Amino acid sequence: MTDTGHPGRWFILGILNLSLILVVASVSSLNLSLPSIQRALDASAADLIWINAAYALVFAAFLLPAGALGDRFGRKGALLTGLVVFVVGALLGSTADTAGQVIAFRATMGIGAALAMPATLSILMAVFPPDERDKAIAVWAGFAGAGGAIGILSAGLLLEYFWWGSVFFVNVPIAATALALVAIFVPTSSDSQGHHLDLFGSLLSAVGLAALVFGLIQGPEYGWTDPLVLGGFLAAVALLVSWGVVERRQEHPMLDPGLFRIPRFGLATLALGTAFAVMFGMFFGLAQYLQFVLGYTPLGAAVRIMPFAVVMVAIAPRGPALAARFGSGRVIGGGMLITALGCVVMALLTGESGYGHVVLGVLLVSSGMALGFPTSTAAIVGSLSLDKAGVASAVNDTTREVGAAVGIALLGSLLSAGYRRGLGDALDQIPSQMAEIARDSVGAALVVAQRDPAGVGEQIAATAHDAFANGYSLAMTAGAALLAVTGLVVIRRWPAD
Repeated sequence: MTDTGHPGRWFILGILNLSLILVVASVSSLNLSLPSIQRALDASAADLIWINAAYALVFAAFLLPAGALGDRFGRKGALLTGLVVFVVGALLGSTADTAGQVIAFRATMGIGAALAMPATLSILMAVFPPDERDKAIAVWAGFAGAGGAIGILSAGLLLEYFWWGSVFFVNVPIAATALALVAIFVPTSSDSQGHHLDLFGSLLSAVGLAALVFGLIQGPEYGWTDPLVLGGFLAAVALLVSWGVVERRQEHPMLDPGLFRIPRFGLATLALGTAFAVMFGMFFGLAQYLQFVLGYTPLGAAVRIMPFAVVMVAIAPRGPALAARFGSGRVIGGGMLITALGCVVMALLTGESGYGHVVLGVLLVSSGMALGFPTSTAAIVGSLSLDKAGVASAVNDTTREVGAAVGIALLGSLLSAGYRRGLGDALDQIPSQMAEIARDSVGAALVVAQRDPAGVGEQIAATAHDAFANGYSLAMTAGAALLAVTGLVVIRRWPAD
């Protein structure tokens, strides 16, 4: 491309954003589908965990190698291949009749997503000139952040009128449209130096990240001291340390670990990972709060989360101008502090709060993240040359995915602990077996309450609502603290632009 960029670059950005939303929305859309899948396929609790986790695990593990493949052999080819693999997994998933099949096809979709997502950002880097690149990245980041809410809304609409497999099948026509548009209009690009693939480094990073995400996923379910969970973390440390040693000795490493010592790169990665951890932890609890505590249907809950997407798309493109005026560090750090304030608002929710309280927190959280996401992404991908755009994009995406897994694991565990603590001795009046079921989750407690054991059903339901709000408050308080500390560190240590 020339310094003026591709003549159709803004139309190409629209095509890339369509592909991006397809991948991101698929992460969040399944959450609303899990109860329907459980009923239709008689899935166990462990099955549901892996139906949800298979996509994220494979996605995170293959992002770095997939980005390197795109750099070496062509980013357009990586995007097209990823969309084909993704749509095949989605089509097969929509027709699955066992939980095991759904898990396998979700993993297949994760491979496709790992090829497609970094290619969207690296192609963007290639078709836009330097003076427009940050603005284009901001639009991309806005749609990446909004994709989670869009996925929840689409799942709510589909489940209102169709069977659970429609959440998979809806990807087929969208991906087919994206495939045609990419094939016709999107140019290709690759590493102009023609460096050989770092196969060993790719393998170490993939297996190491898979072990890390495995431990994060299994920790809340089996306990953080379970041998399998500890084994996953120990394997992750050993493999990722080995990866760092191997990469330092390579003449042309897939990703130089020394990059993380560059303040802009390292701080932007830290900020993005922290923000995604809190965002996914917030959504994890909020979807349940809206349904179980406020009593909305899946579709009703999805609609009420949509202000998040609207604000993301509206505010994110304004990030580059603010960064140019106030400095990238202040915009990223300030965005994190605004997000922390939103989490404080969410932490004040009770079992009797209304939607007005919820939407205030959502608007603050989304406003802060809309400022931080694009500026962090621009700092990460801007730290590497265009020849490494695929790997830089994959670092950005891997940070998001690992952050999401950390957020759901850490904040989800705090939510559960706060919920059980909030129940106190309120369940002592009912049989111990029913009490144990109620302590598992707020949804289970409401099922127990409907049976009205010993005539205390209403009391159990009210206590469960308050207990869940207490747990969510604990999780959001921790999220606010994490964001505030990270935001202040970024503001203090960010180098002069």
